[in-house]
Amino acid sequence: MNVVWNAETFLIVIGGIVLGWVLGLIKSFFTTKKYKKELKEYQDHLERQMKITDAGNRTLIEEMGSLKKDNENLRISVKTLGQKPGRAELRLLNVYDKALRKMMLQAPGFSSAWETSLQEAEREYEENETGLKSIVGKVFGAGATNTNPTIHKIEHKG
Repeated sequence: MNVVWNAETFLIVIGGIVLGWVLGLIKSFFTTKKYKKELKEYQDHLERQMKITDAGNRTLIEEMGSLKKDNENLRISVKTLGQKPGRAELRLLNVYDKALRKMMLQAPGFSSAWETSLQEAEREYEENETGLKSIVGKVFGAGATNTNPTIHKIEHKG
């Protein structure tokens, strides 16, 4: 195959190259337009998701702030109620009562048993004040906080 390179053949080859280049530009234009549209959809979706997440985070932060404020108010209220007149005496009376009951059950007549019982009763009363035992009692019922199943009877002689 012997091709003669004259002006007409040269123009046909150049025309083919230009036509291929123009068709490639048209195809790349439509492909680029399609990808730009897809990218715009992804950006819009991401922006919507970020707005939703931001609104949820702001709501959680506001709720957490109000809960912290309520918690602090309740803590102050509990502290104030614990300092009312007569509370210290009532606490001491409850501690002594519990210690006496334990002492009578464990070892009547021994002062060391009294001291041990008194310390245990104080510790238990403080646990009750912090709310741990009362929470356990509410969750598991009144019987869960009673560690000693023995029923105490008060006898009145008179």
